[in-house]
Amino acid sequence: MNATSTPAGSAERAKDTVLSVRNLTVNYGDIRAVKGVSFDVRRGEIFTLIGANGAGKTSTLRALSGLCPCGGEIVLEGRALGGAAPEVIVAAGMSQVPEGRGIFGALTVAENLRLGAWIRRDREGVAADLERMFGYFPRLRERREQLAGTLSGGEQQMLAVARALMSRARVLLLDEPSMGLAPKLVKEIYAVLREINARGVTILLVEQNANLALRLADRAAVLETGEVVLSGAGAELLDHPRVREAYLG
Repeated sequence: MNATSTPAGSAERAKDTVLSVRNLTVNYGDIRAVKGVSFDVRRGEIFTLIGANGAGKTSTLRALSGLCPCGGEIVLEGRALGGAAPEVIVAAGMSQVPEGRGIFGALTVAENLRLGAWIRRDREGVAADLERMFGYFPRLRERREQLAGTLSGGEQQMLAVARALMSRARVLLLDEPSMGLAPKLVKEIYAVLREINARGVTILLVEQNANLALRLADRAAVLETGEVVLSGAGAELLDHPRVREAYLG
């Protein structure tokens, strides 16, 4: 974990990096919620941030999505996005599934999904992706004309994931996708996340359920009071004494 790299190894990893975050800071008034966080996400992997409530996980994702002012550097596929507006970040290929889902309850399932593709002009591609989302989540097909606000919590989470993917995001940010869901639904949603990742979408996952997240992740970082205190392969962190004591009981 955190082993020193050879120059060749560092160059190879830099080549594979799709999202680079350096010295990220987020302030809320006089409170610094994120204190110089740095990490890289490699193309095609699942990277997770774990930590207790208040560790800075959601603030980190909000900063990456342009939803709050921040300091530091955010680079997506070689393009600097620090300070960019949310719509610019989505157009650049990164989309977020927010904590609490954020679906539009007064619109139908299909209307929510089409809103996810608002930056696109390829009608045939949007129609094809709509069908692909229904393939991932068959229950959404059954409820395509139903108002999103009448869906169950699990169905709303499925809709939030599908809506984010409708932008054709290459990097998907997820904030606590298991929160408040029954274990069976969590298992179903995480199975789809594995499939989405296998099809080439890079995933940055924030989870309070450390056991679940680390079993899914290729690599991970642990946040405590706004700082990265540990990082490494998901399987390594799952067995780390500090992680087991603090997050795995």
